[in-house]
Amino acid sequence: MQGNLSEIDIRSILQLIELGQRTGELFVESYSSSVNNNVAEPQHHFPTEPSWFVFFLNGQIIYATQSAGSLSRLRDYLRRYKADQEIDNIKVPSFASVHAPEYGYLWAFLEKGILTPAQGRGIIHNMVRETLFNLLSLRRGSFIFDLSPALTPQLTTFEISSLLATIMKQIQEWNQFSPYIHSTEQCPVIADPAQLQKALQPHIYNRLKNWSDGQTSMQQIARYLNRDVLTVAKAIYPFVQKGIVQLIDQSSETSTIKKPKPLQRETKIQKVVCIDDDVIIREKVELILNQNGYKATSLSDPLKALGEVFLMKPDLILCDIAMPELDGYEICAMLRNSTAFRQTPIIMLTGIEGFIDRVKARIVGATHYLTKPFGESELLMLVEQYIGPGIAINYQVDKTFSKLQNT
Repeated sequence: MQGNLSEIDIRSILQLIELGQRTGELFVESYSSSVNNNVAEPQHHFPTEPSWFVFFLNGQIIYATQSAGSLSRLRDYLRRYKADQEIDNIKVPSFASVHAPEYGYLWAFLEKGILTPAQGRGIIHNMVRETLFNLLSLRRGSFIFDLSPALTPQLTTFEISSLLATIMKQIQEWNQFSPYIHSTEQCPVIADPAQLQKALQPHIYNRLKNWSDGQTSMQQIARYLNRDVLTVAKAIYPFVQKGIVQLIDQSSETSTIKKPKPLQRETKIQKVVCIDDDVIIREKVELILNQNGYKATSLSDPLKALGEVFLMKPDLILCDIAMPELDGYEICAMLRNSTAFRQTPIIMLTGIEGFIDRVKARIVGATHYLTKPFGESELLMLVEQYIGPGIAINYQVDKTFSKLQNT
């Protein structure tokens, strides 16, 4: 089952899955508002727009997440149990899905006794509700449901119909906050401390003051308090109306995949590996990247490439999808199963631009997607986005700094 959200909404999709008692995964990708409703495919490369995975067992939901590979949501929920710092010391179980890493980490916390089963079920319940709240508000996008073995192990499952009834009512209430509140990712800032202090009890004011830093979203505050985001919005709304509290737009998402690096003064040459059976593509990538301050190496044999990649430990990997013997999806999945490459940016190269291809790339843990043929500027912009500018650019920055210091 696949299609466009202009043809069928998320609520109906979930009801069909429940009615058919299906087991598998639902992937949903949002469109930007600029995309024409008559166009079947979004005209952008992921991950420009958000996307989500929902996992099912016999028509009930096991788990749901935004597919950015982020652990920040889990870290927020763990904060309530004073276990958020432990996430850096946890070894993720081998069963952890590359597109559901926080689920694997959550199970690791359960196995180590850091969380009780009841606490784990509570966290998953809140995660599912949070994800569905965002999904059910979505109007533009594509979806695909894949019949596949259930995500394992399972701690709990949730009945779709009861969740839908609750969340649809919450969305109706949420819409009444417009235009003052329009996103769960808006961050509160206290504009008039004196007035707010008069209106709130001291302990409530102090708690809100600590979180009103312009970087903590309403969604995060809801996680800290073990409440839904609607409850937080209701509490803040009267003060937003009066101008006592202001809301600023700032995403709180922090990906486990490497983020774009700021321009900085460093001498380390970033290593890039390109795996492609097309000699023209390999030579083109090597030429462009080597001329722009990277150390690029190309590999033609996908079977031998895996061993070479483990030896070279590149900072970024470009991987063609359509190759003999071992395709790019298989290579990406194998690399993601290794802790050495769980956070390494992997960019898939393909001559086909399609929703199904993007879904497959997402499922195996790809970071981005580049359609061939591509130009020098496209390639450089994408590489710089994930590992920063090449050494040649940094060298020019160093010279500029030196000139400024000597003037």
